[in-house]
Amino acid sequence: MADVVPLRREDFGPVGMERSGAVLRLTLANPPANALSIAVMEALCGRLDTAAAMAGVHVVVLASTGAVFSAGHDLKEMTAHRADPDDGRGFFEKTMRLAADLMLKIAALPQPVIAEVDGLATAAGCQLVATCDLAVCTDTSTFCTPGVNIGLFCSTPMVAVTRAAHPKQAMEMLLTGETIDAATAKDFGLVNRIVPKQYLRQVVDKYAAVIASKSPEALRIGKAAHRAQAGLPLPEAYDKAVAVMVDNMLRDDAKEGIGAFLAKRMPTWEKT
Repeated sequence: MADVVPLRREDFGPVGMERSGAVLRLTLANPPANALSIAVMEALCGRLDTAAAMAGVHVVVLASTGAVFSAGHDLKEMTAHRADPDDGRGFFEKTMRLAADLMLKIAALPQPVIAEVDGLATAAGCQLVATCDLAVCTDTSTFCTPGVNIGLFCSTPMVAVTRAAHPKQAMEMLLTGETIDAATAKDFGLVNRIVPKQYLRQVVDKYAAVIASKSPEALRIGKAAHRAQAGLPLPEAYDKAVAVMVDNMLRDDAKEGIGAFLAKRMPTWEKT
């Protein structure tokens, strides 16, 4: 499949999309805060659906424009609905449910998703980073779950953050609402790598290309298996992993990969 031509800002709305080989880049473009309004979340869900169906795309990168990766939910949009007859309950439910569905869509996406973070990722923006399979950030990026500061505990961001960070450190973020720097975020387990700002795109592109060069079948199987076993008790986790490993061994890419390794040649993966 030919590469997708990058779209102009006015063409793609709040979420841009461009393809380079086996890597698809999605870019939040809702300045200045890249807030996760209803429109932005719906657009991102649509882009993820497109990514899932695109042949030959093995890795998805989620990036942003501007100085803020994402400030989370659009509080102005939500506050405006307090004037609704139900005091905003219906809109709040729609917002939180859509956010949850967005995070679940990232988790269920066949391809691994890499967050490329430059700037502040706060509240649902931090949730977005924590939900991605991998995260690379600049050394000036910051992270927080500050809901407690405004009387709104970050309960939905909590789901992703407590699964990415160590439990007590996640709880520290949630209870204090304080902003942590990139080094602390790496210590907590929220990000994989920290790079200087000027090299972020270069490093992420290389990182994504390395992953995209692997068997696409193995990537799909591995991401799904990792998510499935993570919450299981140890015996059930091994039962799940054994079944997945056996099935994987019977797939064409495993046959090809093992054969290539034994023959000391490069493997040729199935086109998917």
